[in-house]
Amino acid sequence: MLWQLPRTDVVESIAKGLIQQLAMTTSDQLETGNLYGVLLAQTTHGDRVVLKGFSGSLAGQNQGAGWVPPVSAQAKLALTETQTLAKLDRLKQELVMFHQLPVHVAYGQMVQYYAERLQQLTVRHRQRKQGRDRDRSHYHNILQGDALTKALNRLKRESQQDSIERRHLKQERARELAPLTEAIAQAEQHMQLLKQEYTALSRQWQVQLQSAYAIQRIGDKIEPSGKDIPNTIYDAVIERVCQRAAAKLLHYAATHDLKPLAMAEFWWGKPQGDCFSEQFYGASLEDCQTLMHISQLSVLPPPKNPSLSLPILYQDDAIIVVDKPAGLLSVPGRRHDLQDSVLSRLRYQLPDYDFVQVVHRLDQATSGLLVLSTSRSAHKALGQQFADHQIFKTYEAVLRQPIAPVVGVIELPLWSNPNERPRQSVNAEYGKPSVTHFKVLQAGDSPRVQFVPHTGRTHQLRVHAAHPQGLNSPIVGDSLYGQPNQAERLHLHAKSLQLIHPITKKRLQFTSEVPF
Repeated sequence: MLWQLPRTDVVESIAKGLIQQLAMTTSDQLETGNLYGVLLAQTTHGDRVVLKGFSGSLAGQNQGAGWVPPVSAQAKLALTETQTLAKLDRLKQELVMFHQLPVHVAYGQMVQYYAERLQQLTVRHRQRKQGRDRDRSHYHNILQGDALTKALNRLKRESQQDSIERRHLKQERARELAPLTEAIAQAEQHMQLLKQEYTALSRQWQVQLQSAYAIQRIGDKIEPSGKDIPNTIYDAVIERVCQRAAAKLLHYAATHDLKPLAMAEFWWGKPQGDCFSEQFYGASLEDCQTLMHISQLSVLPPPKNPSLSLPILYQDDAIIVVDKPAGLLSVPGRRHDLQDSVLSRLRYQLPDYDFVQVVHRLDQATSGLLVLSTSRSAHKALGQQFADHQIFKTYEAVLRQPIAPVVGVIELPLWSNPNERPRQSVNAEYGKPSVTHFKVLQAGDSPRVQFVPHTGRTHQLRVHAAHPQGLNSPIVGDSLYGQPNQAERLHLHAKSLQLIHPITKKRLQFTSEVPF
């Protein structure tokens, strides 16, 4: 654990040497006290180095010659991401746990038990009623006067007894189910709160990531990690801890391939609270958790530097149609390194639009036509067209091996197994229907095929191509359902698209040249 990083005699001696150096500085530089630190580390060649750092700022500056620099903005974002995603995962696990509570099973079993009893009672009562109907008809034929009245009253009492018996069974069911119903209601209420917390945190995190993306973007490129990001997007604990000398020292060591050996933090200058000059201090347990993550941060890869301008094929006050390149997300992901997307780029490429939203999605590896809406009404109308199967799309793909049929329909139940995401599987019990028409455009060892999906399941075309119950021939470049490192990219392209314009009601058709 990080808080076990020792404060050895050697590192204390180094710290005392730094104290002597600080004592010789001019007083106006140290008008107020501060927490300083030294870190003894080892290089990959076995050499030992000493790092020194200060908390917050020194003489009004957040860095200086001979001192380690502040924790980078991208590192703080990564730390915030780690904690946020961990909390989101915990909330998700809690929701799964509440779905699996024994009370749900007990309630279901109790409902089934009384349903069977009511069914049996219904059958018995129906038989008895049929008997009474026969008796009633018979009595009318053979009895008169008081004798008939008494016989009919007896049948009436039997009918009333059946009603009472049924009512008593329902009352018994209500009594037995009441505590289970109350327990489920409480669980549902707690689940609702968890869902609200999850949704709020997830949305807040997406806003934070987009804020960081907006600031890192300059012109037509993404700025490297040195660009400052507002502290407001970071977790408060992370922002505070990252100001500590220990955080700066550990971050510098982690990003420069240095192995920490020992560390000492001490106060120098005017006393402040419980901190007194030349005294050594350690981090709190909460701070240590964050410091541990800092020590585990490696050098973050620089962001990609793509051209942010997207080829727009069509644009008006309702819709935008773009030609998405392979390798670009349709929408931003949950991590800071997954913010570059079609939606992110267009929102900054077209700042005059108050509303820009994707109507459907393409896999990151898939290229081709993608439709976005520029108003809420258009978004709703286009979404309804997708739901009503009024939007027609065709894809073109190159498969890895020959296939026998030249035309046909693939129907498979696709299931997103939570333990295998993002991979989709064919599962008759849990899967949802998926339908694709296909036609071979060019036969051969690597046939070129046209796909027309009639449902929009995740990875539908990729699974339909690769699965033995489909074409049994993965798409070239599909490392998830085929063989890894087969090609530079997935050979799947959204080639054509037809839709009804949400305002003019005219049918529009768009095509995109296949890049492979």
